Amino acid sequence: MTQASSITIRRARREDVATIVSMLADDALGRARERIEDPLPQGYYEAFERVERDPNLQLVVAVDGEGTVVGCLQLAVLAGISSQGGCRGLLEDVRVATHCRGRGIGERLVQWAVAEARERGCMMVELLTHHTRVDAQRFYERLGFTRSHVGMTIRF
Repeated sequence: MTQASSITIRRARREDVATIVSMLADDALGRARERIEDPLPQGYYEAFERVERDPNLQLVVAVDGEGTVVGCLQLAVLAGISSQGGCRGLLEDVRVATHCRGRGIGERLVQWAVAEARERGCMMVELLTHHTRVDAQRFYERLGFTRSHVGMTIRF
């Protein structure tokens, strides 16, 4: 059984993309957004390459002791004028494989991202979670995040 103590966090690799997309699609919201096909649509790999080239984006994975990807997240460092010109970290696409949830892996990923954002000079870390994901909201609150904004979206 994979525990958080046996997890390594590393930058995602191209060969991880299909596993990441599979985790992103592992609920009703994700299934409506993602396309799980074989082969995976090329757009996912093109997006991965853009993320890889951008020094302000980090896509990382949690890997168990056997080398299996069991979680992921993306950290974006956003420059801005607000907060006295301080940068902010934005967490996105935080996921843990269904069979590994409840073992502290998500907590390790988020703690890694918060520490990385602090090291990169961010003044805060923010994230959005869908209003229907009440378990995720409780998880983030347990890690010290507070409800502070109302998120709004336009999809194209």
